[in-house]
Amino acid sequence: MPVLIVAAVVSMNAGFAGLGAVFDYPRVLSRPGAEVLASFRMHESAVVAWFSVLAVGALLFVPIALGVGRRADSVRVRWAVRAGVAAGVVQAAGLLRWPLLVPGLATRSASEFGSSTAVTEFEFWNRLLGSVVGETLGYSLTAVWTVLVASVLWRKGFPRWFAVLGTVAAALIVLGVAAPWQVPGAQQANFAGYVLWSGWMLALAVLWGRRRE
Repeated sequence: MPVLIVAAVVSMNAGFAGLGAVFDYPRVLSRPGAEVLASFRMHESAVVAWFSVLAVGALLFVPIALGVGRRADSVRVRWAVRAGVAAGVVQAAGLLRWPLLVPGLATRSASEFGSSTAVTEFEFWNRLLGSVVGETLGYSLTAVWTVLVASVLWRKGFPRWFAVLGTVAAALIVLGVAAPWQVPGAQQANFAGYVLWSGWMLALAVLWGRRRE
C-alpha cells in the first residue's frame, strides 16, 4: 500500500509539472479550442506522454481506495471505498481524452480549412470529460474520500494533525469545481489543495507503513 500511494503521488505531480512545462497546463484550457489544438499539435508526443502519466496516477487511486477500505469495516469506510474508486475512474476517464481523442481531433482541425467541426467536437468533449467528469466529479469524489478516510483513520489512532490536514486539503480541492466558471481564486485554491493533499497522501504512506511494521 505505501508503495502504491507514493507511486500515485509521484505520477500525478510529475505529470502535472511536465504538462505545465511543455503545454502551459492548466492555463492553456482557458484559451479558444483552436489555439489549444494548435498547441497540442506542436507538442503532441510530450503532451500525450504526460497525460498518460497523470492517468496512471489517477488509476492507482483505485487499489489505494480498496486497500484503505480493508483496514476497517463500517458504513463510513464502505462509502469511502466507493468514493475513492469512483474518483480514480472518473479522473482517469477525463485525462485519457488527451491521448485517445484529442490527437485525431487535432489532426482534423489542421486539415479543416474554413471549418470548425473538429474544434467544436474538442470543446464538447473538453466540457463533458474535462469540466464535468474529470473536474467536477473527480474533485468532489476525491474530497469526499479524503475527509472520510481522514476521519476514520483518526478514530483508529492516526494523529489529529493528519485528519486536519486532510480536511483542509479536501476543502480547497472542492473549490476547484468553480474554476470552469472563472470564479476568482478557485483554480489557485484547487492547486493549493492538491499540494496539501500530496503531502497528506505521503503522510498516509508513512503512517500506514509504521503501523504495519
